[in-house]
Amino acid sequence: MTNWRWWICSLLFVATTVNYLDRQVLSLTYEEFIKPEFNWTDANYGTITSFFSIFYAICCLFAGKFVDWMGTKKGYLIAIGVWSLGACLHAACGWATAHIAGLDSVSAMRAVEAGSNIALAVSTTSVYLFLLCRGILALGEAGNFPAAIKVTAEYFPKKDRAFATSIFNAGASVGALAAPLLIPPLAVKFGWEMAFIIIGGLGFIWMIFWAFMYEKPEKSKRVNEAELTYIHQDDAAEALEKAKEAASDEKTIPFIQCFRYKQTWSFIAGKFFTDGVWWFFLFWAPSYFSNQFHAPATSPLGQWLIFTLYFIVTIISIGGGYLPKIFVDKKGMNPYAGRMLAMLIFAFFPLAALFAQPLGIRFDSPWWPAILIGLAGAGHQAWSANLFSTIGDMFPKSTIATITGIGAMAGGIGSMIIQKVAGNLFTYAETQGSAFTFLGFEGKPAGYFIMFCFCGLAYLIAWSIMKSLVPKYKPIEL
Repeated sequence: MTNWRWWICSLLFVATTVNYLDRQVLSLTYEEFIKPEFNWTDANYGTITSFFSIFYAICCLFAGKFVDWMGTKKGYLIAIGVWSLGACLHAACGWATAHIAGLDSVSAMRAVEAGSNIALAVSTTSVYLFLLCRGILALGEAGNFPAAIKVTAEYFPKKDRAFATSIFNAGASVGALAAPLLIPPLAVKFGWEMAFIIIGGLGFIWMIFWAFMYEKPEKSKRVNEAELTYIHQDDAAEALEKAKEAASDEKTIPFIQCFRYKQTWSFIAGKFFTDGVWWFFLFWAPSYFSNQFHAPATSPLGQWLIFTLYFIVTIISIGGGYLPKIFVDKKGMNPYAGRMLAMLIFAFFPLAALFAQPLGIRFDSPWWPAILIGLAGAGHQAWSANLFSTIGDMFPKSTIATITGIGAMAGGIGSMIIQKVAGNLFTYAETQGSAFTFLGFEGKPAGYFIMFCFCGLAYLIAWSIMKSLVPKYKPIEL
């Protein structure tokens, strides 16, 4: 039997890695390069990150339909082509801003005096240009996971799909780990513009391999009869299952009617309060280490802090899916009760973020925040994996995709609010200085501590709301 399916899986892994690399270039070049060049405030950056969050969520609602319509090969090529183009276009924002503002060159733009009218024009123009580029990036990136999951279903039998998915999904963690070690050195060596172009260009290289390597298993010359038989071993059972569903005329829940159920609002609360926490750490951690501990992403210390944070997330979150299994298999709990108990345990992990700022300042070391934020991030990943599973516990199969889309939108809205509030809060706290205080911290450090407090408590708030809405296992029956 050939093993071409694993080569295809490796392509999915690389695509997901590139996906996360492209997403992080901005956060790792913001503080040292982009912020001073365009006279941005944290409020400007918050506007851009909040827009990316909500637009990405909106695009996710339609990405799956697009991939189904275009087909896997073309759909994936278009998705990664669009997001790679969006990534590379960031590099042109400086040149475009200078010309729109009426300046002769990017060098002239960099020499603009802060606080002047021309500096305000540069700042405003560049924000809109970055919003456009982030929108293109979000549009393409939304297609990655629907396309990858579809390819997995095409190339793997049911028993192998979870394993194959875990392999390509590991690309997200690898991308997060590689980003601080790759992107800042590129920006220092070649300029922040080239960092966007080089990382964005990886997607175009991937497209070449995809175009030549991917065909559906039935059409691929590299898949022999034995592998094809292995891939399609579930076909008979799936055909029988579809026949049974057709015979039973399985009902679905209309979109508007979904909002009448407490189970829907339970999932909405879980996503709304917690998705933004993960995005906050992703977008703001490099800036935090630079401002608070003078460890910019371009320094070896800054790079290893971010690497350590995501290494902790990757290692600890692996066990997120096993805990509810223990409760169900060994304790005899029903799946929903076991999952909610596991989520309650994981909801305590982000409380570590409450101690990140005090311990970091107390011991004058950024390693405390890196480790504690890593624990909080690991708690989020484990929480998120179980949160998605609650949909299958309570909703009929015909409605799972709809509820997932509603939850993704709720998470996007929550993330948008958190990013916007964080940006405005940091700018305000910085301008107020010692006049702005919170629990012993002054100025911008006080702003960071406020955000860490929310991030630490968000999961317990979400769990309490979910539990009050659906106190015990109650599947929806049509």
